[in-house]
Amino acid sequence: MNLNQILGGCLQGGQKLSRGLKAAALLTVVSASQLVSATPVVTEELQKAVDNPERTAAFKARDSYRHPAETLAFFDVQSDMTVVEIWPGGGWYTEILGPYLNRQGKFYAAHFPANSQVAFFTRMRKSFEEKLSANPKHYNRVEISSFHPPSNAVSAPAGEVDRVLTFRNVHNWMKAGYGEQAFTEFFKVLKPGGVLGVVEHRAKPGTAEAAMIRSGYVTEAYVIEQAQKAGFVLEAKSEVNANPNDSTIHPKGVWTLPPSLRLGDEDKEKYLAIGESDRMTLKFRKPLK
Repeated sequence: MNLNQILGGCLQGGQKLSRGLKAAALLTVVSASQLVSATPVVTEELQKAVDNPERTAAFKARDSYRHPAETLAFFDVQSDMTVVEIWPGGGWYTEILGPYLNRQGKFYAAHFPANSQVAFFTRMRKSFEEKLSANPKHYNRVEISSFHPPSNAVSAPAGEVDRVLTFRNVHNWMKAGYGEQAFTEFFKVLKPGGVLGVVEHRAKPGTAEAAMIRSGYVTEAYVIEQAQKAGFVLEAKSEVNANPNDSTIHPKGVWTLPPSLRLGDEDKEKYLAIGESDRMTLKFRKPLK
C-alpha cells in the first residue's frame, strides 16, 4: 500500500486533508503484507472524553490495560464521525464514545437484540438502556440498535458509517458460528474508505479452532481471514494492547484473568499480577471501490 492509497481512504466522505496526512504519518511499512503503527497521536478533545470524571470508577481503573485514548486514536475516531460500536456490553467504551460524539457526531450502540430468547442478552440490553437513560447529558443522542446475525443485521444506515468498532467480541461470534456473517455485516454498513477497528484476545499462532472457542483467545490469522473474506484490507496493526506477561494458557481460558477472575481467590494475586489478556489491535479499511 502506498501513500496515495492511504490518503485516498482517509479522504473518502469529504474528510479533511490534514486528517489523511495524520493517518498516513502514523503508519510504518514493515513488509508487503504487514503494517505496524507508530504511537498514535491523542487529541486534546479525545483525551478529555477519556478523562471525564463522570466515568464509572471501576471502568476507569481498567484504562491501564485497555488504553482507550491510544486505541481510539489508532482507529482515527474523530468527534464528527458516524460510529457504530458492536455489542457494547456494560458500556465501557460507550462512556467515552457517547460524550465524545455527542455534539458533532452520530453514535450507534449496536447491542444485543431486545427481543432475544437469551436471558443474558435481554438482561444486559435492559441494564445498558437504563444506564444511558440515567445520564441524558452525555447519551441523549446515542441510538441504541441491535446486532445479532441470525436475527438482526447491524441496525445502522448501510454504506454511511465512518467507523465500526468491536472490543473483545470475535470469540463470541466464533463460538456461535456466525463470525463470517458478522464481518460481512460490518462491511455493508461502512462507507467506502471507512474503518473497522478490532480489539480481541490474542491466541498463539497456530492455535486450533476448538482451543480458540474454549479459551476465548483467537489468532490474528483467523480475524484477518474473516475480515478479508468480507472484502476488507488490513491497513495497520498496533501493539498498544499487548501484554507479554500473558501466556494465554489458563485453567478457565481468558476468563481466568481480570476482570472476570473465574477461579475466585485461587491464585488470585498471580492472575492480578499478569493483568488483562494479551490483545491484538487491528485496523481494517473498506476499499474505495
